[in-house]
Amino acid sequence: MRRFAMIALLMIFSIAACAGPTNQSSAQRLVDQSTLTVESIMSSSSGPDVARTLKSARAVIICPEVFKAGFIIGGSGGGCVLVARAAQGSWSDPAFYTIGSGSFGLQAGIENSSIMIMIMNERALNAVINSQFKIGADASLAVANFGAGVGGGTTAAFNADIVTFAENRGLFAGVSLDGALLSTDAASNLAYYGKASDARDIVVSMQANNPGADPLRAVLARYGG
Repeated sequence: MRRFAMIALLMIFSIAACAGPTNQSSAQRLVDQSTLTVESIMSSSSGPDVARTLKSARAVIICPEVFKAGFIIGGSGGGCVLVARAAQGSWSDPAFYTIGSGSFGLQAGIENSSIMIMIMNERALNAVINSQFKIGADASLAVANFGAGVGGGTTAAFNADIVTFAENRGLFAGVSLDGALLSTDAASNLAYYGKASDARDIVVSMQANNPGADPLRAVLARYGG
C-alpha cells in the first residue's frame, strides 16, 4: 500500500508539471480558453463580484481547466496565464504559468474548475513573478477564496492581497488553492513570443507581444476597465 501511494503521488506531480502548453498552437489554445473562461465567469451568478474585484486588480491569473482527482491521494494541475494592468489601464499580453498541488487524506472524487486569481497590489504581483509562488504560504499576503455564486464578498476582497474565484464542476465540495504552486512556463513563453521572455518582461515591461492575445486583452478591458 505504501509503495502504491508513493507511485500514485509521483504520477500526480508528473501530470501537474506537464500541465502547461509546450508549443505555439497549444499556447494559443490556452489563451483562447482563458478568454472564454473570463466570459463564462463574468456571466455566472458571481459575475458582478468578479467584475468589481477585477476593476481594482493589479493583475489576474486565469486557469481555464484545473483538473483534480483523488482517492486517498489527491492532486491537481493545469495551465494558466498571467495578465497585468498597464499604467494607462490597458492589459498586457499573457505570461504562461502552470499550477499544481498534491494532498494526502480522506478524499474521493473528480473535479474540473475554472479559476481566476486576482492579484490586488504590486506587492502580491512581485511575489508571484519573482519566483515559484505557493498560494497561502506567505503569511504577509492575505488570500480570500470565493466559490461561484458567492455574493457580497467584495468588501472582504478589497482587504486581501490575492482573491480567487472558482467555478466548480464535479464531486469535490469546493476549491481551496492553499498550497497550490504557481510556476513560470518558460517553454510556452518562448514558443508563443518566439524569444526568451520571463513574466516581468511580458506583464510589467511589456516587451513581448502576440496579436493572438488581443481578444483576451479586450475582454479584460471590457469587464475590468
